[in-house]
Amino acid sequence: MQESADDNNEAVLDLSSRLTQDHHQSLKLWLRMLACTVRIENEIRSRMRATFDITLPRFDLMAQLERHPDGLRMGELSKRMMVTGGNITGITDQLEQEKLVLRMPDAKDRRVYTVKLTAAGRRAFADMASVHEGWIAELLQDMSSDDKAQLIALLSQMKQHLNTPDEKKE
Repeated sequence: MQESADDNNEAVLDLSSRLTQDHHQSLKLWLRMLACTVRIENEIRSRMRATFDITLPRFDLMAQLERHPDGLRMGELSKRMMVTGGNITGITDQLEQEKLVLRMPDAKDRRVYTVKLTAAGRRAFADMASVHEGWIAELLQDMSSDDKAQLIALLSQMKQHLNTPDEKKE
């Protein structure tokens, strides 16, 4: 069956009626944020490897544990880092071999493990975190304080909006 020109025009009109300037602008914003994030992340990833011989995921896991001195369960680490439990297990295995973290079975449920930084892990993380913060400051040094504050405020609004359940948005 051959489509008529009118059918084609209706399809184009239908598609274009759904797309507004805001759709295009939203997509452009998302792509710009993604591009900036990827550029910064790739630079930090490279510097972490060259300077400390550590991967960014291992650093991120240590950062989570540094904020929770009593440790976190493996499942909680997985949720916080937004990766699978298998990834957390692999990262934890590596850090445990280097004596930077300690994995302890839960007293109530032996299937569950809590992970915490060792004293050596806390020292190593403190050294890395200080340098990491300097790198971030360096990468963003050309932005004014006012621009940074404005971006923080706008992204905070976006995060709050994205965290609002769908039923409240309607």
